[in-house]
Order: sequence, then C-alpha cells, then structure tokens
Amino acid sequence: MEKLNTPYYAVIFTSRQSAQIEGYASVAERMKTLCAAQPGFIKMVHATTDDGESVTTCYWTDLASISAWKANREHQAAQDQGIARWYDEYHIEIARIERSYYWQRS
Repeated sequence: MEKLNTPYYAVIFTSRQSAQIEGYASVAERMKTLCAAQPGFIKMVHATTDDGESVTTCYWTDLASISAWKANREHQAAQDQGIARWYDEYHIEIARIERSYYWQRS
C-alpha cells in the first residue's frame, strides 16, 4: 500500500463467474501482466466475497490510459470470451479519486 498523488482514476470491475471457467485462469493471468505494462497503470487490487462476487480495481493516472486499455485488442478478445463463456454478469464503474489518505505504523 502506498500514498498515490491525486487525482487519479479507478476502474472497478465487479463480476460473477459462470460455471464455465475452463481457460479463465490463464487468460486472467495474461490480462494482469498486459494491464500492468500499459502506460498510466498504477496498480491492481482484487478481492472475492464469501458469496462469490469478484471485485477487481485497477488504478490509472488518467482517462486516456483507461481508454487505451479498453481499446487494447488482446483485452477486447478476453472481454469477448468473458461475455461468451466466463461471466454470468459484470458491472464496470470508473471513478475519479480526488483525495486520498494514508497512514502507516512506523
């Protein structure tokens, strides 16, 4: 965890997987690597709730970087597979972080 300079942006991807997850893990791992290599990428955080909802938040320096990631052809192919096979539902939100607070025990 680290203090980030504001403003920055968060793309929040909330999803529920379908029963068909064959091939998902390798594509998800590739997307993590590819995303982290994109200009403007800051970090990615992932969590899964007890009821199976998955939340991945990617932090970016600016909206242009988010648009470039959305337009990435390999990312688009992964999205198409997600819609066709891996997800029962998903929701994407984009938020601008105006203020951020950080504390660390010394």
